[in-house]
Order: sequence, then structure tokens, then C-alpha cells
Amino acid sequence: MIQISENIFLDKHIFELDIPTAFLPSPYKPLPFLVIKNFLKPHELPLFVDDIYHDDDAETAKVKSEVILGVVEAKVVKKYRDTKIYAISEYLNELYHTRFQEYQSQIEEYFNIAITLSTEIQALEYKKGGFYVQHADDSNAIIDENKNIIAYHPVAPERKMTTVLFATSYSDNPDNKHSFKGGELIFNFLKNKDGKTIEFKADAGDIIIFPSNPYFSHEVKEVEAGYRLTLVQWHNAILN
Repeated sequence: MIQISENIFLDKHIFELDIPTAFLPSPYKPLPFLVIKNFLKPHELPLFVDDIYHDDDAETAKVKSEVILGVVEAKVVKKYRDTKIYAISEYLNELYHTRFQEYQSQIEEYFNIAITLSTEIQALEYKKGGFYVQHADDSNAIIDENKNIIAYHPVAPERKMTTVLFATSYSDNPDNKHSFKGGELIFNFLKNKDGKTIEFKADAGDIIIFPSNPYFSHEVKEVEAGYRLTLVQWHNAILN
């Protein structure tokens, strides 16, 4: 394992790959990602859940796949991903952006970056059985005949940073609307000092920010019960 922050290590195999979009934050930080607690306040969270929970105007989330001439085509592949995408209302979109601007300087300072452009917010809904297999947000993995990752090919290199805001909470005893069981966010190549893979069990209102490159490949474990709702964005940035 390769130490990449005070408390986190990276799989040596992945670190040694030639990854065109590779970027790591300062190794002197406690973690190579940033978690901001209560990014959304308790009284604001139900607004987002209620906006999506009974909304049938959803798009089944797709998986990027590269096709001829370098064009990237998105396809629905249920064996890789089972979730739905919603757009949030104009009011909630403004609320989110206002809050993000309040924290933007903190995020930029932590990663030593300058955010330039951001995507539209995607509200990702995972109900019971929902999941998303291991993936990098900016690249596709290249696999050999033994199913080992031997390289990554960028398909969305403009994605430098990923933000995931949890509108519902992880709970061992979830209800049907405001919490969920299972659905852990797993960072496949990040380990603690004991070699255990890093997993994130969020409270509603938490936002986690991390680089979009393959070092931070991640997955969403299958939701066992309840309702997992996250707001996701990708950000282009100048890396200092």
C-alpha cells in the first residue's frame, strides 16, 4: 500500500498504473477526501426528499461506454447500475447552489484547486435492490483476460472533482423515506492503516468531495431497505 494522506493508503497496483487523469490531494491532509457535516440543515432535507419521493418523472441512470471514433455513448445496463435520475426544482437548485458557494472556498483550499465549471445537479434515487458497481467518474477501466485492471481510458476528463450530498441517512433500522440500510459508498482502492477498504455511511446533510479520477474508484452497495437519495455533481477545476 502507498500512503497518500495521514490516515489513508492506496492500493499499490493502481498507484503504479499510467493514469492520464491521476491527481492526489496533499499527503499532509488527514484524508484525501473532504466530508462536510450538515451541508444541508435538518429543516431543509425534507424539502429535497419530498421533491423527489413521489415524482415519477425519472430517467433510468445509464453507464458510459466508448464506441467507434471516440464518441462516448450512455446506455442503460441494469447489471452494472440500478438507480434513477431526477432533476430538482428551481427553488431547491438555487438553495443548493447558494450553500455550495458558502463552502466553495473551503473545498478549493482543501484540494488546492480552483473550480471553474460544474454540471447540473443529479438527484440519484436508490430504492431496495438499487446499486452501482465499481467505477471511476472520469474514466473507463481496461480489463485483461484475467479480469485485472491494466489501465484506464479517460471518457470524461473534464470531471476533476465529484461531490455527493446525502439527503437521507444510513441506518441499521431504516424507515421507508428518510433513511436506508446497505447502500454504503465504498472506495475500492483506498484503505485504512489496517488494510480495510474505506466505506462511507452518511448522515443526511453530509456532503463528501473527492477527485473524480480512478484512484477514487467507488461503488454503491445494494440497498437492503429504505430510501437512498443523493445529489451528485461533477466539477471542472484548475489543479494547482
